[in-house]
Amino acid sequence: MTLTDTVTDAGSHPLFADVPSSVDFKKMRKRLVRQVRQAIDDFSMLAGMDKRRWLVGLSGGKDSYGLLAILLDLQWRGLLPVELIACNLDQGQPNFPKHVLPEFLTRHGIAHRIEYKDTYSIVTGKLPAAATYCSLCSRLRRGHLYRIAREEGCQALVLGHHREDILETFFLNMFHGGRLSAMPPKLLNDDGDLQVLRPLAYCAEADLDRFARAMAFPIIPCDLCGSQDGLQRDAMKAMLADIERRMPGRKETMIRALANVRASHLLDRELFDFAGLETGR
Repeated sequence: MTLTDTVTDAGSHPLFADVPSSVDFKKMRKRLVRQVRQAIDDFSMLAGMDKRRWLVGLSGGKDSYGLLAILLDLQWRGLLPVELIACNLDQGQPNFPKHVLPEFLTRHGIAHRIEYKDTYSIVTGKLPAAATYCSLCSRLRRGHLYRIAREEGCQALVLGHHREDILETFFLNMFHGGRLSAMPPKLLNDDGDLQVLRPLAYCAEADLDRFARAMAFPIIPCDLCGSQDGLQRDAMKAMLADIERRMPGRKETMIRALANVRASHLLDRELFDFAGLETGR
C-alpha cells in the first residue's frame, strides 16, 4: 500500500489551526507534505508491518517538530494509516526546560511519552570536558528509544533527519571514513525487530527552519550541555552551503545521485564483477 492509494480527507490537524494564510507558507507546507509522502512511498515505509504504530522521536528542535506536524497532518487527512506516538527522552542536560514539550503535546491532544534517563552524567563521566558529546549522546539516546518503541508496541522509530543531514553524513564518511555511505531513509536495527525511518529525507533544512518559525514551535536548543556537533560536520555543512551558493540546485542533484548508483563505474569489487568483465561476452 502506498500513500497515493488513499483518498484525501478535507481539513487538517488542529495543530494547523492558526498557521499563516500567506501563499508562501501554503506552498512550503505543500512542498514538505509532498516530499514526505514521496519518501514514504519511494522507500516502502509502510511495508513489512502487520501493525502500524510509529514512535516519533521529538527532541524539541525544528526538524523533529516539523516531522511530527507533517505526519499528523497526513494522518488527519487519511493519507497515513499509522498510529503515532511522540516521544521525548529527557537526558538530564542542565537547564533543560522539562515543561515545554509536555505542555505543547497535551495542548494539541497529541499522544506522547516523556522519558527521563540521565545519560548526560554518563557522557560527561566518560569524556573529557573539551570533547564533543554528540556521538556518544546520540548512541545512548537511540538505545533508549529502541527500548521505548518496544514497550509501546511500535514497529518503527521515526527520526527527523533531513536532506542536509544525509548529504553531510555522506561526505563525512567519504572524506574521513573512506566509504560511500549515508543515512538510509529506511533500515532495520541490529536486533531485526524495529525499522528506523527518516521521512524527511527529501526535505531541505531551510524549508524546515522556515516552517518551524511560521508554526511558532517552542524550540529547545541543542546546546544545553555546552557541546555541539563536531568541527568535521560543521565543515561539511559549510562546504555544502558554499556549493549551493555558487551553483544553486546542487543539493537537490546530490540527493538524487544517491539514488542513482552505477556500480560498474565505481571501484568496489564486491559490488561489481570486474573479473568477469571480458570482451566477447
